[in-house]
Amino acid sequence: MSFSLSALRHLDRRWIFLAIGLLVVVPLLTGFHIAPVLPGARARGFYDVIQKLPAGSTVLLAGDYDPGTIAENYPMHLAVARQLMARNIKIIGVELYPGGPPLADRVLHIAGEEYKKRESYDYVNLGYKSGNEVVMSQMGSSIPRTFPADRRGIPVGRIPVMKGIENFGQIALLVSISAGFPGTKEWVQQIVSRYHVPMVAGVTAVSAPEYYPYLQAGQLQGLLGGMAGAAEYEVLVKAPGLATRGMDAQSLAHIFIALMIILGNLAALPQRTPGAKK
Repeated sequence: MSFSLSALRHLDRRWIFLAIGLLVVVPLLTGFHIAPVLPGARARGFYDVIQKLPAGSTVLLAGDYDPGTIAENYPMHLAVARQLMARNIKIIGVELYPGGPPLADRVLHIAGEEYKKRESYDYVNLGYKSGNEVVMSQMGSSIPRTFPADRRGIPVGRIPVMKGIENFGQIALLVSISAGFPGTKEWVQQIVSRYHVPMVAGVTAVSAPEYYPYLQAGQLQGLLGGMAGAAEYEVLVKAPGLATRGMDAQSLAHIFIALMIILGNLAALPQRTPGAKK
């Protein structure tokens, strides 16, 4: 045992990096699971609110994030689009992050292909507009005036899914997928507080505790926090994807790192050599 621990002192660190790489890549590529994901109350609240919406309702889906938080926000964005389309709920997508529109396009296209939904008829992406809270406030007065055309340049008056949509009075639910500012906090302040639109949110793990008071106050009906929340939601939607695989990769990497820390500390202890006095 002492020989093995002593040998660790001379272990080439590149072997450790390789092991961590494999522990991360294999679950992501193969879908290998080490433990089931058990949805919590916040994820269930998010899921249940959408399940209770009448078919044919219209939901505003705000994708306020960019490639920097894809690992956390993208899986929940895709999962919510899948649940909405599976329930025949119409989607109006908007983005207040400049990098958000391509990600929203991809999410809506993937989910639309899976559930045989048509752009302009079942969903539309109105795209990005600068202005942060000002844009939100303007949408409270008139969504068509705030976004006169969709991301493709088609006037909203010629888009069937926008027929009859004037403001938040015709929106059954606001879904915020947010990485920070502007995002969930501003949607609550500008829209939920003023127009009392039901709202659920998916946010990054580091910011999730900030929104627990909103959840307790009833301003949010459900909350997904980071990759763990996205994985729980994927299980509820019955579409395990990037977040579920990411949690397995993350767990395996953490276990291995903890093991290496323990072994490294043991190896650093003074080792008794043969013939040493007791």
